[in-house]
Amino acid sequence: MRIVSLVPSATETLFALGLQDEVVGVSPECDFPPAARDKPVLSRNTIQPETMSQAAIDGKVAEHLRDGGSLYHVDARLLEEAAADVIFTQGLCEVCAASIEDVKSVASKLARPPEVISLDPTDLHGVFASIELVGRSTGREAEAQRLVASLRARLDAVESVSDDVDDVPTVGCLEWYDPLFNAGHWVPQMVEIAGGADVLAVSGKPSVRIEWRDVLIAAPQVLALMPCGFSVDRAVSDVSLLTRLPGWRDLPAVRKENVFAVDASSYFSRPGPRLADGVELLAHILHPESFPKVWPKTAVQRLAV
Repeated sequence: MRIVSLVPSATETLFALGLQDEVVGVSPECDFPPAARDKPVLSRNTIQPETMSQAAIDGKVAEHLRDGGSLYHVDARLLEEAAADVIFTQGLCEVCAASIEDVKSVASKLARPPEVISLDPTDLHGVFASIELVGRSTGREAEAQRLVASLRARLDAVESVSDDVDDVPTVGCLEWYDPLFNAGHWVPQMVEIAGGADVLAVSGKPSVRIEWRDVLIAAPQVLALMPCGFSVDRAVSDVSLLTRLPGWRDLPAVRKENVFAVDASSYFSRPGPRLADGVELLAHILHPESFPKVWPKTAVQRLAV
């Protein structure tokens, strides 16, 4: 089978199912596992987020969506050469990867149109269902079921410990700084399993723009900074966008030095297998005595700001 994955979470899943040799094309964001970077890149992002401010990125995204354009260009010639049997993409977020509409439009014009499958989970249950869908679509159903069972077991292990912890801190997760967005979809569920109470978002609901006063009123005891698609370094380098806001130092999380920058790209933004790592990371942040694993600075940094 020849497989194209235009969404990083699907690429991670395919490799986890042992299908790396059958993947014949990926997106430019498909960077995990490292071997995925050696695959042909069949799409490109029309903006360069690593060189732009968060406000500029948001403005460019809004401009593209307003004009009906796409942030991603799928190369029809390269897709034809890939001769894929199936393409995995998504329709959940027009910012994160090539949309299902764009991919179907290009694929339908190929001499031998492949099957196009959209993965659109909105919570952890949906993430597991997507992994199982990838398995069924590629002849790896048993492997997918085993992978899901192992991920569920890890979450259950965290929850069994966090359920016995008396203190349940309130948590605010920020997916973007400028403008301010909460972190929705599966993140509130991750916080709950890890032993916290998300006070800025609702499980299963999309991330939405919020006002700074919403954060001040919620007064979270812990702040997790996870700008979508960015590393810890970028989350830290942009933190002045928050620290300059009125009332920053009055937040309980700031007063108690419970502000953490995390690797959103690896553990929170992508609805794939590594969300289990994200839950374990949150559990360590919220209850370090109960979850004493040492995490590298590339995964999380505690900020004194």
